[in-house]
Amino acid sequence: MSDAYVGGIEAGGTKFVCAVGTGPDDVRAEARFPTTTPDETIGRALAFFREQEARFGPPAAIGIGSFGPLDPNSDSPTFGSITSTPKPHWANADVVGPIRRALGVPVGFDTDVNVAGLGEWRWGAGRGYGTILYLTIGTGVGGGVLVDGRPLHGLLHPEMGHIPLPHDWAADPYKGHCPFHGDCLEGMAAGPAIGERWGRPAVELPPEHPAWELEAHYLARALQGFICTLSPERIILGGGVMEQPQLFPLVRAKVREYLNGYVQSPAILDAIDSYIVPPGLGNRAGVLGAIAQAQMMVA
Repeated sequence: MSDAYVGGIEAGGTKFVCAVGTGPDDVRAEARFPTTTPDETIGRALAFFREQEARFGPPAAIGIGSFGPLDPNSDSPTFGSITSTPKPHWANADVVGPIRRALGVPVGFDTDVNVAGLGEWRWGAGRGYGTILYLTIGTGVGGGVLVDGRPLHGLLHPEMGHIPLPHDWAADPYKGHCPFHGDCLEGMAAGPAIGERWGRPAVELPPEHPAWELEAHYLARALQGFICTLSPERIILGGGVMEQPQLFPLVRAKVREYLNGYVQSPAILDAIDSYIVPPGLGNRAGVLGAIAQAQMMVA
């Protein structure tokens, strides 16, 4: 993979993060601003890159990791667009086109979780592993799989936050937050679901609150399925919800319990603390992954 000077965009549903550089030790400039309308937000991104071009020269490429759903197929007529998002103004918005036309460089485009996973695979907690799963639990839930540094695609891209889960309605009568599926993983375990279920934002709930035992249950059920279907060599859990330090031990214990000895791997049986881990790049995984994605385009 190239170490070229490039640009990256972490296009989140709440904020955009833009940066230029060559990697974690060479981020020459960075900017963060709210995600408003497509025209205003993409316009601010372009202004940032034009300013950096005047200082450092043109980047070799731009990588974008975006919220979705989106079209990552470069052969598709809607490549580079966000598709059926419930976020106002962004359904069917073209993200790649305006940036490619304005800057005249190659532009990569993928889900925010695939791109963050790429950053972790290259420089963070996934380094040295062939197959990793990156899952983010925050305002939404999304997942990406990297196989030898290549994000998994298919019909479109994985939508791991929208898998169905066993739901004990007597133990948890909450109907779920997802406008599409109700009680899918995102509907039950994302930050808004926690706040809606308990009547307080997740950040205000104390470590001993029963919310966290329930949250660990849903995350562990999801990981049980992902381990059995994808067999990742390392699982990285990021996002604001996972900043609760009590969650990791709860999730690890429940994953081991729910697998019930079926997956006979030392990583799970003997070393689960180093199998299910936080991001090595912290909250910079997304924008650094976008830089890594751009560098793949010019390798």
